[in-house]
Amino acid sequence: MLSDFEIINHRFPARPDLHIYPVSDVHLGAAEHMEREWTDFCDGILADPNAYLILGGDLINNATRSSVSNIFEEVLRPREQKKRMVEMLTPLRDRILCGTTGNHERRSVKDADDDPTYDIMCKLDLEERYRENIAFVKIQMGKINGCGGDNPTYVLAVTHGAGGGMLPGATINRNERFGFAIDGIDCLIVGHSHKPMVSQPAKIKVDTHNNRVSIRPFKVVVATPWLMWGGYSAQKMLLPSSHAPQIVTLKGKRKDIRVEM
Repeated sequence: MLSDFEIINHRFPARPDLHIYPVSDVHLGAAEHMEREWTDFCDGILADPNAYLILGGDLINNATRSSVSNIFEEVLRPREQKKRMVEMLTPLRDRILCGTTGNHERRSVKDADDDPTYDIMCKLDLEERYRENIAFVKIQMGKINGCGGDNPTYVLAVTHGAGGGMLPGATINRNERFGFAIDGIDCLIVGHSHKPMVSQPAKIKVDTHNNRVSIRPFKVVVATPWLMWGGYSAQKMLLPSSHAPQIVTLKGKRKDIRVEM
């Protein structure tokens, strides 16, 4: 597998507006998995020729004997979860920009050095777009010899995320703090918290070449979960959250990012 620090490059010469859907915390195989909504979502992606996917981990629930999840409550065996996820993503294979793993897949990594996300990406013949911990994705728009606003370039950082916190403020603070550590990104995409949200912090940029000081904003997108409230969430008295898939639109003719929920 390739290093986390090897950038994944994509070029779109036609300069369309790209609609990027962050996908994380699907938890296929869990009793609470939103099967109908997930199936409809996958079908809907095919209807938009400019739609692309970012896979951010916890695609499958992957309960193991040593995990918090109860193996007796799974509706599919882990191997069947992988198989089913590959079947659902195969028609969308050419729309997947990158894939990284989550804490549910890391259960198998810790027990047997077997990452289900890596297996899924290899089965899709997308091994070169897999990163174990964090993916840096560079997206270039327009002609190769173009320049400036007519040929915007975007840099995304994608990682599953970590840490808990009952209230949204903890999620915002943790992810924005991490975003400040990565210079040059336009958008940080995470999951894990099951609290879909969008924020826009900013950095002060000092341009010594042009003797300018400016404010550089970046987006932080926390992807929506695909789980109904209940089971483990009810047992641990976790607060319910809404299901709100996001669309990250990258403008093709000028550099601009819009996020809808």
